[in-house]
Amino acid sequence: MEANIRILEPTGILDGTQAEAFREEVDAALEEGVETLLIDLEKITFVDSSGLGILVVVLKKVRASKKKMYVCSINDQVKMLFELTSMDRVFEVLPDRDAFLEKTGNISGVEVS
Repeated sequence: MEANIRILEPTGILDGTQAEAFREEVDAALEEGVETLLIDLEKITFVDSSGLGILVVVLKKVRASKKKMYVCSINDQVKMLFELTSMDRVFEVLPDRDAFLEKTGNISGVEVS
């Protein structure tokens, strides 16, 4: 049985150099039938405009597929970027994974990659 929740954990700087690999990871998850994506940004140290752009692109793709996407564990720099660009109103941002699991009420079928 395939997991219906996938947790993606990009690391380092989310910018143009990581964008394509990140998008491919999301595409693969959607093709595998994942219903809900959690983008855990705990290990991201910095997001530039390209990184923010790829997050918007994958959010649109997820929504077009009638799936759900959440973002969690953002640092102060990412939080400020989201607030300055009003992306905090676009993305559903949760404080951490525990908040995500509580919100979704589903800890079975979670796959981390």
